[in-house]
Amino acid sequence: MNSAIRITLVGLASAGLFLPVPASAQFKNQGYLTDTTGAVVRAVGAGVCVRTSDWTPARAIRECDPDLVKKPAPKMKPKAKMKPKAKAKPPAKKKKPKLLNVQQKIELQGMPFAKAEMTADNKKELAKFLASLRKATKARGPVTIGAVVVTGHTDRIGSLQYNMKLSERRAVVVKDALVASAVDQKLIFWEGKGPKQPIPVTKFCDNKMKRKQLIECLSPNRRVTVEVVGRAVNLKPKPKPKAKPKKPAAKKR
Repeated sequence: MNSAIRITLVGLASAGLFLPVPASAQFKNQGYLTDTTGAVVRAVGAGVCVRTSDWTPARAIRECDPDLVKKPAPKMKPKAKMKPKAKAKPPAKKKKPKLLNVQQKIELQGMPFAKAEMTADNKKELAKFLASLRKATKARGPVTIGAVVVTGHTDRIGSLQYNMKLSERRAVVVKDALVASAVDQKLIFWEGKGPKQPIPVTKFCDNKMKRKQLIECLSPNRRVTVEVVGRAVNLKPKPKPKAKPKKPAAKKR
């Protein structure tokens, strides 16, 4: 131990400023006087640590000089993980309504002989037919028309060439009536069949009949057929499954 340290320690001891240090106490070059257990020696009364001549602020310890020791940086709390935003549920898809295929047909019979005209009854029948398509029923909704086939017919009286042209003109008359009733003209297909597709019952009309009588007998053949193909919403509920018959209870013996 050098003379300067020795003088300092002797002076402190004579003044009674620190606790007696056992013979085994030794000075370590750490800035403070420590005993054999490594504990820092403190001055009596004041309780302050005894510094050595090697002490510098850099050697300060928290136990003796807390104000000189750098405080550890506060631990940063880990940032709370941001919960991913819940994805917005896509809007529920609307169930597509089940559709029915609809096919309806009407025969506008009894047109005037040798003329391409509709009778008053023909006009009423056609209007009623269209109204039934546009009106919902218990089984279906209104029909969306996909196509309309209009076919003109004649009786067998006259030449084939004449009757073919007459049947076409009859088809056009009915086609125009449909357009006037708000049926899209682009959906209408028309043709003439002449006398080629007679009503079965007219086979009993004998050519030996008087002309007026024969014309009247063949009246059903002077007609225009209107066939509509379309789709409509199915309103008929699904049939409920039949309940299974209950098993008869076992008879007690």
